[in-house]
Amino acid sequence: MILRILYNLLQVVVVVAFAPLVEGVASRLKENLQSKRGPSIFQPYRDLWKLLHKDEIVAQEASWIFRAAPYVAFSAPIFVTLLIPVLTRYPLFFAFMGDMLGGGFVLALGGFFATLAAVDTANPYGPMGASRTRMVGFLAEPVFIIVFLTVSFVAGSTIPYIVQTRWVTPLANFFEPSHILLLIAFLMLILAEDGRIPVDSPSGSFELAMIDRSKSLEYSGRGAALMKWASAMKFFVLASIFLNVLVVPWGLAKGTDFGAVLLAIPALLLKMLGFVLVLVAIESSLAKLRLFRITEFLGAAFVISVLAMITRLAAI
Repeated sequence: MILRILYNLLQVVVVVAFAPLVEGVASRLKENLQSKRGPSIFQPYRDLWKLLHKDEIVAQEASWIFRAAPYVAFSAPIFVTLLIPVLTRYPLFFAFMGDMLGGGFVLALGGFFATLAAVDTANPYGPMGASRTRMVGFLAEPVFIIVFLTVSFVAGSTIPYIVQTRWVTPLANFFEPSHILLLIAFLMLILAEDGRIPVDSPSGSFELAMIDRSKSLEYSGRGAALMKWASAMKFFVLASIFLNVLVVPWGLAKGTDFGAVLLAIPALLLKMLGFVLVLVAIESSLAKLRLFRITEFLGAAFVISVLAMITRLAAI
């Protein structure tokens, strides 16, 4: 039991420590692909260090929601990390505290508080971006639910560790049409939830066009650092679920040996690098959609997820 608690904590350390690095690698690769030099892959760490050492300025109109939102947004991915297979194939101490649907609700809670905080300061850009974020969330949540229902039909459970084991054995499940459709829908969800092209531009600086980044416009100092860090961790957690549970459910530690768990860290980072390469290729090949075209994008994701569920039910 003690080992499993320690491995749970190690998973949290991995997510907290390496999430900014993954974001830095993605930014550098995207700039290099566009024939630019780009920032260092360690630039997110420098940004966080600088923000943590700056004074925090809070608007007079802001309530306790504005002050609490960064901590809620920062804590949500950490809680989900306790529920998913990041380094081990076998369930850890907190594995059965919640399933994939519960983890999705926890991540949504962090986004909900961030949206309330954007409205709280009465800045005109914050509420505008928050309303757009809620529109994306309103369209993305049904896709989440259908994806998890389809997963439960295949694995007989929505606990991530059980689903991961079901995908590993037998291997033929990986090539089923329902699984392929599921992967496409989940990838589209990650693009929407993380505010990436074609839904949003993570490097955009024009306030009128911002969606996801508009929620943290009013933050400075520690609050801005926590919001930035929380966004990186949310992407890392979603990518871990996508890779370790559905796409590449191999490379995780099979036993309780500490060396095997440590070897799972570079394996995870290699999988993350491959996933980042795919995202960079997508972002460099597509243009940002107009606001009301986003509904078509997420509508397509919903249709694909429904097709995955129908295909799976037809195969039973």
